[in-house]
Amino acid sequence: MILQFRVQTYARAIYVFGTNRLTTRDGYPGLADGYYPEVQRYASKTYTTEQLDIALASGWITQAEYDETRAF
Repeated sequence: MILQFRVQTYARAIYVFGTNRLTTRDGYPGLADGYYPEVQRYASKTYTTEQLDIALASGWITQAEYDETRAF
């Protein structure tokens, strides 16, 4: 079951603060099973292009993840 409060928490940690990643990399645990598309959907609807650009430029998300997020 996908819990909305976890979706929001994951999205903030990844796209705003850079304290987690969508996938396991850079020493971060990544998302729990099933949350990947939900977090991207939430981020695409909630965060500005500027915020997504900052996450990409900071290395918090990859170019492929950025493109997937923008596609929602």
